[in-house]
Amino acid sequence: MNITAQIKQPIQEEMELFETKFRESMSSKVALLNRITHYIVNRKGKQMRPMFVFLTAKMLHEGKVNERTYRGASVIELIHTATLVHDDVVDDSNRRRGFFSINALWKNKIAVLVGDYLLSKGLLLSIDHGDFDLLRIISVAVREMSEGELLQIEKARRLDITEAIYYEIIRQKTATLIAACCALGARSVSDDDVVVERMRKFGELIGMAFQIKDDLFDYTDDAIGKPTGIDIKEQKMTLPLIYALNHCTPSEKSWCINSIKNHNKDKKRVKEVIQFVKDKGGLTFAEQKMTEFKSEALHLLQNFPASPYKESLELMVNYVTERKK
Repeated sequence: MNITAQIKQPIQEEMELFETKFRESMSSKVALLNRITHYIVNRKGKQMRPMFVFLTAKMLHEGKVNERTYRGASVIELIHTATLVHDDVVDDSNRRRGFFSINALWKNKIAVLVGDYLLSKGLLLSIDHGDFDLLRIISVAVREMSEGELLQIEKARRLDITEAIYYEIIRQKTATLIAACCALGARSVSDDDVVVERMRKFGELIGMAFQIKDDLFDYTDDAIGKPTGIDIKEQKMTLPLIYALNHCTPSEKSWCINSIKNHNKDKKRVKEVIQFVKDKGGLTFAEQKMTEFKSEALHLLQNFPASPYKESLELMVNYVTERKK
């Protein structure tokens, strides 16, 4: 059994029922919308977000979930899907997970409207059932994700991001969503603010580790047998690069920045930048940071009683930092 199947094992039934409920939550009287949402549902990824919601709820609630848990999972997926559809328009991207993006098949105008529709469906699902506590968690996440994206755009142009700003960007852009999933799962079954906050923090730490792992893929040859350097080509500031730029001579720094800004299509130059980052200890540093976030996350789970759900969450933390793609 592969690791994702193993993680899913204790929430198998909930995940199957969730799929049905999620599909229902998207339905509309407009045939075009139904065609598009049907397409969206049929090309989903690993479903990590709903898994976090259900595992957290079951761990805290003696293995039981309720209708609020399902609604929380549906709302976060609806709103997350909305942001992805909008992202593809913003990035002018024709592909997502190997499939055509909505904007590639149906053009930008329709994609933006579909994103708006999914967002409103998500909000209404909460409002119709009076789940204002869940809605607050999700709305804060959406606000943070937008701020993180804009902060990155603002800072990326100058290529002088500090480590602190980098953490702030990834906390908002990536970690906020996983944090919201864990907080939602907790809040759906518990009124204890301390427990909800602990699970939110747990999700945030996993999100930070997840993003740093993504950064490392650019420099390591795990996934496809050779370093890709895609982030360098796209002039993205990643943790290994930030560390290298902060630990080199002024002339090395200007060479590196010049390479990224003006020679990012030159394969040989990109290779040299990858080597430069490795030589400066950027990868070692990033791996160390990722491990720190991972350990902090596992530490937050320590005091919960043993259960298959807790085990799956621990497996999830390890999976996030050890995955190959």
